[in-house]
Amino acid sequence: MSDLAETTVINQHLIDPEICIRCNTCEATCPIGAITHNDLNYVVDASKCNSCMDCISPCPTGSIDNWRQVLREQAYSVDDQLTWDELPEQGELAATDVAAPSPNTSGGGSVGATIAPKSAAQPQTLLFGPSAATPYARATVVGNHRVTDVGHDYDTHHIVLDFGETHFPVLEGQSLGILAPGVDAAGRPHHARQYSIASPRHGERPGYNNLSITVKRVLEDHAGNPVRGVASNYLCDAAVGDTVQVVGPFGSSFLMPNHANSHLVMICTGTGSAPMRGMTEWRRRLLHAGTYEGGELHLFFGARSKAELPYFGPLKKLPSEFITTHLALSREPDQPKQYVQDVMRAQAPELARLMADPHAYFYVCGLKAMEEGVLTAMADICAAHQLDWAQVAGDMKRDARLHLETY
Repeated sequence: MSDLAETTVINQHLIDPEICIRCNTCEATCPIGAITHNDLNYVVDASKCNSCMDCISPCPTGSIDNWRQVLREQAYSVDDQLTWDELPEQGELAATDVAAPSPNTSGGGSVGATIAPKSAAQPQTLLFGPSAATPYARATVVGNHRVTDVGHDYDTHHIVLDFGETHFPVLEGQSLGILAPGVDAAGRPHHARQYSIASPRHGERPGYNNLSITVKRVLEDHAGNPVRGVASNYLCDAAVGDTVQVVGPFGSSFLMPNHANSHLVMICTGTGSAPMRGMTEWRRRLLHAGTYEGGELHLFFGARSKAELPYFGPLKKLPSEFITTHLALSREPDQPKQYVQDVMRAQAPELARLMADPHAYFYVCGLKAMEEGVLTAMADICAAHQLDWAQVAGDMKRDARLHLETY
């Protein structure tokens, strides 16, 4: 080992386990696979991290925004970090000549925007939570309605939470965390689970201090193994009058533009419909108030079947002159299998026009598996319509016109 290697100081990127809500945003965002997790913590592998900073802005809590100066050969290992209850203090290492990490400008990383549209309303974040003065807010369940036609297994619920006199302001596209009661197998309190807001900024019911979330009952993990989701089952079974503990709000980039003549292209699967519902409902209220300026709304909505499609009934009631809806059903009996990217390709001329329009904003929300298919479809549509996808994607990211929120 050389003396140089022993004395090289690095700014090691760390995630604060006391603030992190285990939403998986950082791991899903990292373009080089430097972030991993176990049942306890999300951690950054110092041997892989290149300080590209792609994970910083999407983090809803700020837990990702931590560094410690350490000797390279003494960097905290992944195994060590996976056991932490709190971050270590900065040691007495003298390294004043080491610069703070800076964004990687060499290219690469996600094509999704990490900033909000310029006209978006100013969000408020982290009013309640581990890093706030108040650890959580209390909200009362005032509505719990199943919004899919399937039975108890894998059903999806629309849950309305009333905050009473507690100030908990949100915008369309933001999220919150729910703290389920009880402890995990290790005897620790459960971590907060994150859910997108499904209602517009003035509440699920205008003039009331409430909001809604969309929750799917989890009964198996990603590998298909039986598992009972702690927070999802707690919420789906919650009774009207129950009190829940809430942290947040989170999110400062997945926000809609405020100028009403902008166009929205919303691409989602399952409970990824929650922020799209909030955006659509806000536009619908502007329409009824006579302040809507006619921006287009396009929805590409995927599910296995109509029975598993949240909000299918209310969606059918929206007038076609207000929103254009394209459904993609992959397991509907006696129907060809379709995914959202298939339906997008069928609407290629329209989407090509919108991708080239500086007033059109694209929002993608749902399972991580859909993201690659959606982006590939967008690239193919560009190629078929004499558009340079690399340039279009770069322009859309720079102008905050392409937003990805997959999990």
